[in-house]
Amino acid sequence: MLKGLSSLLSPDLLHVLASMGHGDEIVLVDANFPAATHAKRLVSLPGVSASAVLDAVLSVLPLDDFVAQSALTMQVVGDDQSTPPAVQDFDAVLQRHGCEPTHALERFAFYDRAAKAFAIVATGEARLYGNILLKKGVVRP
Repeated sequence: MLKGLSSLLSPDLLHVLASMGHGDEIVLVDANFPAATHAKRLVSLPGVSASAVLDAVLSVLPLDDFVAQSALTMQVVGDDQSTPPAVQDFDAVLQRHGCEPTHALERFAFYDRAAKAFAIVATGEARLYGNILLKKGVVRP
C-alpha cells in the first residue's frame, strides 16, 4: 500500500501508467471485451467497476489536452445516439477530474484502436459498453 493512492492502482497498473508517454493510449474495458486477444500489455482487475478504475487512473494520469478527443467510448451497435449507463458514469468521473466528456467510436474502430493501445485494463465491469480509451497527456511543471 502507498499513502495517498487508490488501492485500485496495483503495482502492475502503476508501472503501466508510469511507463506511458505523451500520446500513448490505455483502454479500460468491461468483462465482455476480448482483452487478452487485443492487448499488447494486459492488467487484470476482476471484480472492479470500470468507473472506479477510471476514477483511480485519473487521480494520477493527465489526459491529452492537445487533441480534441482524449477519452473515447464504444458506440452502441444499431443506436449510435444512445448513451449507456456506464458511459454516463464515465462522463461524471471525467467531469469530477476537470476533463472533457467522452466521444464515441464505432465498435470495430474502437477494437482497432484498443489493439494498438499501450495497454488494456480488464475490469469486472458487468454493464454493456463499459469500455473507455484514454490518451495520456503531459505533466506540466
